[in-house]
Amino acid sequence: MTKSKIQLEYIIRASNSILFNCMSTPSGLEEWFAPEVLIRGEVFTFKWEGEERKAQLVSKKKESYVKYQWLDDDDATSNYFEMAIKIDEMTGEVALLITDFSEEGEEDDQKMLWDESVEELKRHIGG
Repeated sequence: MTKSKIQLEYIIRASNSILFNCMSTPSGLEEWFAPEVLIRGEVFTFKWEGEERKAQLVSKKKESYVKYQWLDDDDATSNYFEMAIKIDEMTGEVALLITDFSEEGEEDDQKMLWDESVEELKRHIGG
């Protein structure tokens, strides 16, 4: 089945170092992305209410971005999600940029999941 690329942007009132910690560490990800996150080497295990998915950290740049590749998805072009930090040079505003994929026709549901997760992130970091 074909997947659609989703790109989202959220304004976050936090420093890029705090936001990067929430994107790249098990304890940071547990605050908003998944209730339980385990790490072994570069493989992260995300657990949600009876569901478990594994993703490998394929690239990261400190205080800039992280990219995870799902290990249970055979589609090489759309089996990842990426979170990046963008700082507006004029205002200093910090934004979280999300790149993800969803099954065709499920884009709105996928966006809603990200909206809810990012709202939890904002509550956690006060942003």
